[in-house]
Amino acid sequence: MAVVTSLVDEFRTAARQAGATADDADLTAAGQYLLSRWSEPQRHYHTVAHLSAVLHVVDLYAGLAPHPERVRLAAWMHDAVYDPRALGDANERDSAEFAEGLLATLGVPAATGAEVARLVGLTAGHATEEDDPDGELLCDADLAILASDEQAYADYTAAIRREYAHVPDDAFRDGRAQVLKALLELPSIYRLEPLRAAWEEKARANLTRELRGA
Repeated sequence: MAVVTSLVDEFRTAARQAGATADDADLTAAGQYLLSRWSEPQRHYHTVAHLSAVLHVVDLYAGLAPHPERVRLAAWMHDAVYDPRALGDANERDSAEFAEGLLATLGVPAATGAEVARLVGLTAGHATEEDDPDGELLCDADLAILASDEQAYADYTAAIRREYAHVPDDAFRDGRAQVLKALLELPSIYRLEPLRAAWEEKARANLTRELRGA
């Protein structure tokens, strides 16, 4: 319960920093509602633990982003809609639309809500334009798991497989291989220099090892 309370406090703070005018009760309710979405039964990797991990990275490197409160809100929203059976980038599109709508109800200025929605949309392909440090921080934080140690990486891949338990093994391997190749073909998995220096080599080693075993 303490972790949940802390997370809701963090959401409320980020929303206030982004200009939310709703009262504390409504902000608290919104944070609790978001946590309920992150706790849905179809989730095995995209859970509150993943949300917490992304927020932790954002907090560590907040000084690299001009609008860290927007990045934090985008972290909260980036998998708010998550259906493993959805096609393409439908989850990211729906999460972005959800984010803009929810933030509007909380009194966040429309331009800020639209920017948070844009950031959420970036997590579909983790490709950012030049000079987008907010987007780079969100994408790097979302992909931090790729640079974890071998056991944590194995736990991550197992959790992803459970989310896609409805997909036959051959089809899952083919689809997963496409994801891994797309990541390895990026000029750099991580955009922000400190994260790239710390994580790039390990992430590529993990991805390559998984691809070879796929």
